[in-house]
Amino acid sequence: MSHDIDCQGGCPHRDTDTHDDHDTTPSSSSRRRFLQSAAAVAAVGAAPHAHAQTQTPPASQSVARATVPARTVKLNINGRDYALQLEPRVTLLDALREYAGLMGTKKGCDRGQCGACTVLANGRRINSCLTLAVMHEGEAITTIEGLASNGTLNPVQRAFIEQDAFQCGYCTPGQICSATALLSEFDAGTASTVTADVRRRPPQLTDEEIRERMSGNICRCGAYVNIVAAVQSAHRGTVGAGTGDTYTTFVIKTSDVA
Repeated sequence: MSHDIDCQGGCPHRDTDTHDDHDTTPSSSSRRRFLQSAAAVAAVGAAPHAHAQTQTPPASQSVARATVPARTVKLNINGRDYALQLEPRVTLLDALREYAGLMGTKKGCDRGQCGACTVLANGRRINSCLTLAVMHEGEAITTIEGLASNGTLNPVQRAFIEQDAFQCGYCTPGQICSATALLSEFDAGTASTVTADVRRRPPQLTDEEIRERMSGNICRCGAYVNIVAAVQSAHRGTVGAGTGDTYTTFVIKTSDVA
């Protein structure tokens, strides 16, 4: 009985228990509001993340690529007019090989690094893999098939055969087109980075000049010494006369290699 009376009168341990549950002092109220606000902010911040995790991903759909309609592209290739149905994004290299059927121009790296696709556009050598066919309407395009005339090889072609300036033959069409333009550039007085005075015409076509001017064409077989000799021979006019049989052999070696 005495124990009940003491507790009803306010025993110490009873006061301590009720203090945490019912304390209404200002500091306690502020702390409680702070904790409630923090919990609310955390809940709001986590809501989008939770929604993203529980959201059902949409069903995969095939991406519809916009098709570009083909248009007529008129090209003059080796003196012949072609009207090809091409998309604007078709490269000149693919137009020559896949649409005009001229397989002599080779696709090597397809990045403008090896020179196997070199052709002449208005006499200027270009990498046909780096330019679009539609950009060359109205220009005269010359490929390896167009260098010979009436079954007779041009001097550069003959020189490459006489000097054995190729092995597998894959890079040879680009090498010959590039060498043909090189000789025209030199005759026009165009200097190179190894020319002693770029303000004047190079006094002579040295081996160093040839190597520099042909540096954009790679021969993975390593026939560079013979290639330089072939260009020198064509430049000096010391090559023999070509024949129809020679032309046939050359076409097999350079144009029929896919």
